Amino acid sequence: MLVVGIFSGILGALLGLGGGIIVTPILVIGFNLPIHYAIGASIIAVIATSSGASIAYLKDDMLNLRMAMFLEIFTTIGALAGALLAIFFKAIWLNFLFGILLVYQAYRMWRKLHSKKVDAPSTKEDHFAHKMQLNSSYFDKSTHQQIDYKVENVTGGALAMIWAGIASGLLGIGSGMFKVFAMDTVMKMPLKPSSATSNLMMGVTAATSALVYFFNGTIKANIAVPIALGILLGATIGARLMPHIPAKRLRQLFIPVVGIAGLQLLLKAFNITLY
Repeated sequence: MLVVGIFSGILGALLGLGGGIIVTPILVIGFNLPIHYAIGASIIAVIATSSGASIAYLKDDMLNLRMAMFLEIFTTIGALAGALLAIFFKAIWLNFLFGILLVYQAYRMWRKLHSKKVDAPSTKEDHFAHKMQLNSSYFDKSTHQQIDYKVENVTGGALAMIWAGIASGLLGIGSGMFKVFAMDTVMKMPLKPSSATSNLMMGVTAATSALVYFFNGTIKANIAVPIALGILLGATIGARLMPHIPAKRLRQLFIPVVGIAGLQLLLKAFNITLY
């Protein structure tokens, strides 16, 4: 479990994902654990990934803190709405809808990967982003350059974050992939600060969910502790590696992970479970 945590932490920190997408199937298939205990451990995995990675990203000035705090408002609203709406929607349609969205996200990232302007920073001025001071910069250690970037379509990004929160509340999944999609694709924010900012935001959201799982008794210390310790180490390693990895390589790694997650939801919509 410690090794699983280290691997999940590295991948989660690199891509802005919580690590739960890796932890849950491995615990169920490899360790033969009941699904609800695996999900409880995955919530702790999200918090551990966020904690380990965010500290390193703050030190490297990779994280857009103002962006995280601004968008977290809309994610929280969406999560509350999703939790309230969950009783009115059938799971089959929810899994199908969000599965399609993730597959579409993987496709959009694949298209962007083959574009000539794949990771060129936006130069378009957004009045609201300027007023809220959401534009920022970071030092890319892979190219040894200071990258100044501007954020576009803040309204669209806020709506996408509400959607990410709804996905989390309705399906009980981490919405890191949707958050990266909102920042990278909708708001034209570079992938590296998008992943770093997503890591911080996920920890804030998951901390609230963890209380519910704790009082439900689905968080077991003998499972969550070794997973969390491994993820803290892995997330720290991943956060140290990420600034040195070209954005194109991160995108190549991100596409199959998101695509597989989308296919899992689509299979679940048709009652086909792999674990």
